[in-house]
Amino acid sequence: MQLKENRLLKNLAYLNGEWTAAREGSTFRVCNPYDGSLLAEVADLGEEETCRTIELARQAQVQWAGKSAGHRSRILRRWHDLILEHTDDLALILTSEQGKPLAEAVGEIRYGASFVEWYAEEAKRAYGDVIPAHGSDKRITILKQPVGVVAAITPWNFPVAMVTRKVAPALAVGCSVILKPADATPLSALALAVLAHEAGFPPGVFNVITTTWAKEVGKLFCTSPLVRKLSFTGSTAVGKELMRQCATTVKKLSLELGGNAPFIVFDDADLPAAVQGAIESKYRNGGQTCVCANRIYVQAGIYERFVAEFAAATQELKLGDGRLAETDLGPLINKAALEKVEQLVDDACAKGARALTGGHSSTLGGYFYAPTVLTDVNHTMDIHQAEIFGPVAPIFRFETEADAIRAANDTRAGLAAYFYGRDYARIWRVAEALEFGMVGINTGMISTAVAPFGGIKESGFGREGSFYGLDDYLEVKYLCWGGIEPTPAG
Repeated sequence: MQLKENRLLKNLAYLNGEWTAAREGSTFRVCNPYDGSLLAEVADLGEEETCRTIELARQAQVQWAGKSAGHRSRILRRWHDLILEHTDDLALILTSEQGKPLAEAVGEIRYGASFVEWYAEEAKRAYGDVIPAHGSDKRITILKQPVGVVAAITPWNFPVAMVTRKVAPALAVGCSVILKPADATPLSALALAVLAHEAGFPPGVFNVITTTWAKEVGKLFCTSPLVRKLSFTGSTAVGKELMRQCATTVKKLSLELGGNAPFIVFDDADLPAAVQGAIESKYRNGGQTCVCANRIYVQAGIYERFVAEFAAATQELKLGDGRLAETDLGPLINKAALEKVEQLVDDACAKGARALTGGHSSTLGGYFYAPTVLTDVNHTMDIHQAEIFGPVAPIFRFETEADAIRAANDTRAGLAAYFYGRDYARIWRVAEALEFGMVGINTGMISTAVAPFGGIKESGFGREGSFYGLDDYLEVKYLCWGGIEPTPAG
């Protein structure tokens, strides 16, 4: 990996402002999913180091919360500027450990930085309230105060943006953070820690624990009374287990869990725009995003035309090394991810689906799967309910608006949904009827720092981004002032 600044490539955890090896020298391998080449041997920390970090983070948090909002804002702003200054190196690290095309990695770095910029500004806007009192001798004021130590667990598919989206609002309001990045992609988080250190965050305010002991470390986060907030992005099954464990300390919790996004195309849609939107939504990051189009529903009147144009566009996508400019799709993250996609497609084809393109592992070998379009798909197939997390697009036919809404909502997930159409009365009806936390209307790209990201139903709760994103890191305190004598007459 040829970086301009080699200091960004770290293999030690970042605890209390210091680069720290595991107590017994344990490490784990981080490899490039494109070719399996070794990128780094990273410190593999355990429960002892985690407990010590929690205690130090609590001590640091008290001091950090005492700083002015303007002080915290200025440090966040410096972090943002440093991230953008090192975009190229951060993108190369990201692509090398995660596999996504370099252009997408650059986009993620900028997207991730936008959260730091946003919350550098919002740090100064965590306003309280004055409420008209219930008695003439009373006054009521409302304070918003940092919740305390925050534990954040982030996934491998967006190893920069998922970090900044959680860490920036927490730091902005005066919380300290202990981050556990995915063990497949810790190098991006560690590079962010290098820049956070240079930006001037005090020791213990931002910590990165690298570990393969996810269950043990996660349980410590959940059960420690010193950790007052857990933010997790990952699978629904793991999220439910963390929620059960957090009940022991009744801590604040944010969960961004699995999705099963419908992508609906009505017969009055702008067809070229719908095809392009579906390509962007489905195949971004090789289909490995929680808001990817997972089920494509197309109205009968334009079904054949959409399928033909979408399949043709899919066939143009080029698989390859994410570090090469011509690559559109990189590899899947690991063997298990590849096997899951293979099983879902095999099950669908065994039950009558047809693969217009792809339908098999790529001839490139490794963790590559050919971009796939499936037709004649029905609700008996596993792919209807599973979160695919791969470059496979199952396309369903529907007749009426009611049919589309019913099919789209037939899932326990409720993260993102998309639809294309021009009838504004129908647009309102459908937008209101879809049981999802986020809805893209005539667009397949909805993520932005200025809007609240999050789901409903079994996709979790809590919001990240926008001014709503501060709320999950704040406690509301009510102050009742009594004994206030009325102003003397005259």
